[in-house]
Amino acid sequence: MVPDAEFRSYYGQPVIKAPTWKTPDVPVYFFLGGLAGASSAMAVLGEATGRARLARTSGVTSAAAAAGGTVALVHDLGRPERFLNMLRVFKPTSPLNIGSWVLAVFGTMSGAAAASTVTGLLPGPARVARAGAGLLSPVMMTYTAVLVADTAVPAWHEGRRELPFMFAGGSLIAGAGAALTAVPPAQAGPARAMATVGTGLELAAERRMTSRLGMLAEPYEQGRPARWMRAGQALAVAGAAGAVLGRRSRLAGALSGAALLAGSLCTRFGVFEAGMISAKDPKYTVVPQRERLNERASQPVTAAFVAAER
Repeated sequence: MVPDAEFRSYYGQPVIKAPTWKTPDVPVYFFLGGLAGASSAMAVLGEATGRARLARTSGVTSAAAAAGGTVALVHDLGRPERFLNMLRVFKPTSPLNIGSWVLAVFGTMSGAAAASTVTGLLPGPARVARAGAGLLSPVMMTYTAVLVADTAVPAWHEGRRELPFMFAGGSLIAGAGAALTAVPPAQAGPARAMATVGTGLELAAERRMTSRLGMLAEPYEQGRPARWMRAGQALAVAGAAGAVLGRRSRLAGALSGAALLAGSLCTRFGVFEAGMISAKDPKYTVVPQRERLNERASQPVTAAFVAAER
């Protein structure tokens, strides 16, 4: 019998074209976008619960992260006008186009709110801008997951059910980490809660995704992506535990916040590199396709199909 073929290339080329996205630009863009969204939500929580220091710090962090994410995106695109060109149209079917609009609107509102916080000018409009940014914060935390899942990259596309939850959890981890490093323990209650929820959500989504993907989970569990993912998980767990156990210590809060920020960043790098590896290896495209075809061929012919054939 002829042994099963091992898919290595298609006439010396990958089956699909890997994205031309660069590292570290794109993973940092993913990280900063999530940090901006979660920090905006944290600012709203701080204002609603009377924690002025938390609201002020998180609002400024949100604006700075949104600006930094925009810089990382423009640097990856190569020229600033390419980002501006994406705003010339509004295309609901394009995650990249919608994401560009969300980033532009969110960045404007969070920047305006932060400017008012720093200068003390126009507090009324600033509250409206802060609320608008807060409404967009869930989209900021998850739209990059939709962006990568909408590609043909196997490890991203097949993980489309769980990736938004993973990115949401990682964003909450980052937002909590930024707050913990900058505010006193007395005002960090929402940050500790966010760290716990975000860590649980990210770990649960990652576990479900890798158990469901089968062979396509290999890029997440082998080589450098696996090291990134394991580091992210360990840092997130350590940061969340430290934030809860050391709730009265400013030093413990700062160290826990740094661990949470590093953990969220590591996970973004792991997801990015796992996707790039799966795009370059043809077996991750061909084998699942053949499995789906064989599964469909083995299904019984339905009565409706028989009647249509007759």
